[in-house]
Amino acid sequence: MSLEQLWAGWRNEYVTSVSGSSPHSDDGSVFCRIASQGDPDAQNGIVWRDELVFVVLNAYPYASGHLLVMPVRHMAGLEDLEPAESAELWETMRRAASVLHRVYEPDGLNLGANLGRAAGAGIPRHLHLHALPRWAGDTNFMTSVGGVRVMPEPLDVSWQRLHPAFAGAGRS
Repeated sequence: MSLEQLWAGWRNEYVTSVSGSSPHSDDGSVFCRIASQGDPDAQNGIVWRDELVFVVLNAYPYASGHLLVMPVRHMAGLEDLEPAESAELWETMRRAASVLHRVYEPDGLNLGANLGRAAGAGIPRHLHLHALPRWAGDTNFMTSVGGVRVMPEPLDVSWQRLHPAFAGAGRS
């Protein structure tokens, strides 16, 4: 019995180009550049933000509505969070899940973090959490075999759907 491997070689170019620095550098990241762009708008992909945390559309989503929830401050790990940042990060993640359920009505959600390059983090030096809606039957071999993802919704449409819903979610 042999183990078959599917390769996504195209992803390496993306991962190394967007990191903004070597994986061991403490320099800023693409997320720091996005966070510095200010208020939410469709151009920067920021769906919602406050002083400590912001939510941005994943520019290379695995599904429509794929969100990244992260602290504004540049840090690599959960252990680097201040207590207020931690509370806001998890509250925002809860809100993101609620908004995704309401806006997309998915069959399920993937919520999680890839901490470090070995764990699959494309940008390991800026802590970020993933929140994405999933539907029965939304996975296939198009990415692996064809090197392409079939996305039913452009990012600007995702932003137009999510921004008002997220802003209206409030704190509860």
